[in-house]
Amino acid sequence: MAAGSKAAPDTARHSPATPHSPSAADAGSLIRTLTRLAPTANPEVLKLAAQALNCADPNAQRLAIIDFSLPSTEPRLWVFDLAQSRLVFHELVSHGRGSGDTIASNFSNTPESYQSSLGLFRTMNSYEGSNGYSLRLEGLEPGVNDNAFERAIVIHGADYVSEDFIKQTGRIGRSHGCPAVRSEIAIPLIDSIKDSQYLFTYYPDPAWLASSRFLHCPGNQELAMKR
Repeated sequence: MAAGSKAAPDTARHSPATPHSPSAADAGSLIRTLTRLAPTANPEVLKLAAQALNCADPNAQRLAIIDFSLPSTEPRLWVFDLAQSRLVFHELVSHGRGSGDTIASNFSNTPESYQSSLGLFRTMNSYEGSNGYSLRLEGLEPGVNDNAFERAIVIHGADYVSEDFIKQTGRIGRSHGCPAVRSEIAIPLIDSIKDSQYLFTYYPDPAWLASSRFLHCPGNQELAMKR
């Protein structure tokens, strides 16, 4: 959430996501697709994102991934069109000012922490707010990101996400926890993943990796044994 940002009243809350019993074969296929489309991304991050999505919604059409282990000066947001098997966006994205400076290392689900959250989110509806065209996010992981809606953690455009800002400060600007993107691509990017698609945000946090219910479906465990 950027300074002064507040989500509009809720009009489209979803029921809580229930992990499925995913197919290891389907997860393996998705991992191969993501790896082919984003060869410069960390393959472990792509694998975990594929496992989480396969657990939550094997029929999802779009998936966005943020790798918060990368510095904010590098493009660390990927948006995939799974139906068309193509990479739609590879972009800069902000983290919360409470999460760190150039590199994020602290994450929270707590209101007013100004920190980003990890895990799997489902996208909701877009709206016009104080930061312009924005996209609500529903955190699907209890205790990890399920306060995202109440915290007004949304995707929106920001002028502090740019190469010019990097040249001036050595990093992009930071939000109050929102994954903000370049203003120029905010509308098409939001439109590409709104309405019940998915966002997976990663950092090698041991507690989250060990406890996330979307990373520990039976099918994911079977896949891990085969790899």
